[in-house]
Amino acid sequence: MEWQDEGIVLSAARHGEADALLEVMTHSHGRARGFIKGGLSRKNKANLQAGNRLQLTWRSRLEANLGRFTVELIHSPLGLMLGDGARLSALAAVTSVVASTMAEREPHQDVYEGLIVVLDLLEQDTGGVATWAAALARLELGILAALGYGMDLSECAATGTVDNLVYVSPKSGRAVCAEAGAPYKEKLLILPGFLRNKGEAPTLSDVLDALMLTGYFLERTIWAVRAKGQPAARERLFSSLSKAKMETISPMR
Repeated sequence: MEWQDEGIVLSAARHGEADALLEVMTHSHGRARGFIKGGLSRKNKANLQAGNRLQLTWRSRLEANLGRFTVELIHSPLGLMLGDGARLSALAAVTSVVASTMAEREPHQDVYEGLIVVLDLLEQDTGGVATWAAALARLELGILAALGYGMDLSECAATGTVDNLVYVSPKSGRAVCAEAGAPYKEKLLILPGFLRNKGEAPTLSDVLDALMLTGYFLERTIWAVRAKGQPAARERLFSSLSKAKMETISPMR
């Protein structure tokens, strides 16, 4: 059994004395794992950093086995991120989200392409923190859709209107307009406009609302079911974004 593909490193860990256990999100084979002979060598460790894009060959006698990877580095985004704690934190968050949600060996090319978008924004620091955090929220929205838990944000669940959609029902995952949701707004989730309108520039407050929204449904449908909870890296990123928001609105002393 053998296949070749491109993939993004999600994680790499020790496997035995000198080998590494590699986890990747691939273009055509979904999330995949395999070991790399001598993966803990200096050269291989540099290639196996989270976020790196690799050319992969996977081999195994049986498809169900762990299998062995041989890899070649295509591109590493890390050179432009070194020393930037915020972007490195986001990189850890996005790779951990994909690793904790996607089933092994199930192709989801839209998720792979969405991951590429986030990594490109992080590498170039395009648009600042709100822009790449918004891309993470959109990726999480795409993950939910890919796994069959997509939200319906096209019209109000109560009235059918497509205007002024500002909430999401935590029960149905459907959008709710401002008028219909007003009496229940304390029980509803906020729907930031940029999740429906790609041309709308998100604020830091918007992306926090978006990550709260997607995180709620990821927790309910995936993380709680697998009894692992939200990845710690995502939790740390959300906390740092919340702190940054508070710093921007706190009065200067």
